Amino acid sequence: MSDFSSPHPVQFPGSAVGRWVLRRLGWRVQFEGLPARQGVLIVYPHTSNWDPVFAYAAKWAMGVPFHYWAKASLFRIPLLGAWLRSFGGIPIERGKGAQGMVSDTVAQIKTARQQGDYFWLTLAPEGTRKYMPGWRSGFYRVAVQADVPLGMMVLNYREREVRVLDFLRLTGDEAVDMARIAAALQPHASAYHPKDAAPIRLLDSTTPREDGKA
Repeated sequence: MSDFSSPHPVQFPGSAVGRWVLRRLGWRVQFEGLPARQGVLIVYPHTSNWDPVFAYAAKWAMGVPFHYWAKASLFRIPLLGAWLRSFGGIPIERGKGAQGMVSDTVAQIKTARQQGDYFWLTLAPEGTRKYMPGWRSGFYRVAVQADVPLGMMVLNYREREVRVLDFLRLTGDEAVDMARIAAALQPHASAYHPKDAAPIRLLDSTTPREDGKA
């Protein structure tokens, strides 16, 4: 399934304290590094407020810095804005529209690549813990337009595991790409609320939705 050799060249020492915290929560993480210095990582499924707890604990254990989208209004709150930026937050202005949100992030990734800088965007493509009939497409537009690897991180409540499964080169053929993503994720994903996990398909085949999320 993978389009990238393993072990991956971009490695991180991780955090012993983070791994200890994750073990205390009864969870474990599997991660073998990143295939490039820029990319997009999706996290699936998202059905509970517990999901970010385990995802952030895993991020801490892995020692990997990620960027993420958040509402621009949050960055204008004293202290909170600085805290969000320190953890990789990217402010998203609603008035710019979906294409602006995607194009701005693509430009940031391309600049990072030209300068040899590190930039990985992580998103939950469901965008909400409530049931959705599919995924929001911002992650896909960014990965295709920036021509970067798409990584897949899965939450498995049955096995109490967070795992970075694989990395793909997207073709731009949505049907083909989403079928490959589904084939990789479905055998391993186990949601806190299984009935609320969104089907692995794009909500809109042409236009990304803009709401500060994927």
